[in-house]
Amino acid sequence: MNAFELDQVSMVYGGRRRRVDALSQVSLVIGQHQRWGIVGESGSGKTTLLKILAGLVRPTSGTVSFLGQPLDLDSRATMSILRSTVQVVFQDPRSSLDPRMRIADIVSEPLRSSLLAGRVPSDHVSRVAEVLEAVGLPASSAKLFPHELSGGQRQRIAIARALAPGPSILLADEPVSALDVSVRAQVLNLINGLVDSMGLTLVMVTHDLAVVRHTCDHVGVIQHGHLIESGHTAEVMTNPSQPYTRELLGASHLRLPGGG
Repeated sequence: MNAFELDQVSMVYGGRRRRVDALSQVSLVIGQHQRWGIVGESGSGKTTLLKILAGLVRPTSGTVSFLGQPLDLDSRATMSILRSTVQVVFQDPRSSLDPRMRIADIVSEPLRSSLLAGRVPSDHVSRVAEVLEAVGLPASSAKLFPHELSGGQRQRIAIARALAPGPSILLADEPVSALDVSVRAQVLNLINGLVDSMGLTLVMVTHDLAVVRHTCDHVGVIQHGHLIESGHTAEVMTNPSQPYTRELLGASHLRLPGGG
């Protein structure tokens, strides 16, 4: 059973006068426990694809399957499974974390969902401490507000919040692009370790193929809404079949500093 299967998925915004084809007949199979990087320039459609996987938007046409079943956004049963199984790490922790909430409340917020009853410990304090430790932060961080942390620490909090409900699929939208270059590899190493230790499926969108090489075993390249190339990361990067992929390779940061 695959995590997701997309068959001829298209997404159109606007009308006749201002039509935008965000995605055009994208077909893709994401197996469980695989690490997929979806790469493309700004406006390529990669974030739209992630939103479709997260059940945040409905594609204009085509079909999406989730764990072997149609992803029906009108089905409460399907959406309950999706919400308890899939979590998202957003691009900029400065906007994704509520500055008025303490870290303990931010991380425990998804645990209050009735969908998680019986799936996570009822002692939210212990669960918060557990996931903070998992992302390399002390339990004392729970008392702080987001502005008291660095950018890298805030993104670790965003990752901790995503992990708190015990998901099996993690979606990440440019998770390091808003961070200083010196801490990007640290956060990517953290994601790698967590995906390994927790047996997660990872789908990450990014504009940088170096990030994909560092984190993902499969890659899909999107240009103007079209999936133009996909396969094992090493194969695509060693022998890209499309000129656009070669351009992205040339523009990527082939070394990620701060690998500690």
